[in-house]
Amino acid sequence: MSACGRFLRRLEGGYAHWCPGCQEMHYIAVDRPLANGARWQFNGDLERPDFSPSVLIRWPRIEGRADLVCHYFLRHGHLQFCSDSTHEHAGKTVPLPEWPAEEEGW
Repeated sequence: MSACGRFLRRLEGGYAHWCPGCQEMHYIAVDRPLANGARWQFNGDLERPDFSPSVLIRWPRIEGRADLVCHYFLRHGHLQFCSDSTHEHAGKTVPLPEWPAEEEGW
């Protein structure tokens, strides 16, 4: 992983950003699709990144808890969370946070 600006990290085949709702990194495939065929377009702007289409991440139910969902658009440097997200940012738009220093070794 390599830094490419304040907000994104370059990973093989795509980019990663920090999600303030999930408190973890999310990966977006750009150069080659994921195993399920998903692939996104990137505007190339490291300061105001724009990826399309929307990103939908699901974690299955574990030990009796409900499925977790993070569904969002990343447009012009802002995370536009869809209402089906299961964290406190559901339905909100927030600026894309800078990559946390404590996660730099990821």
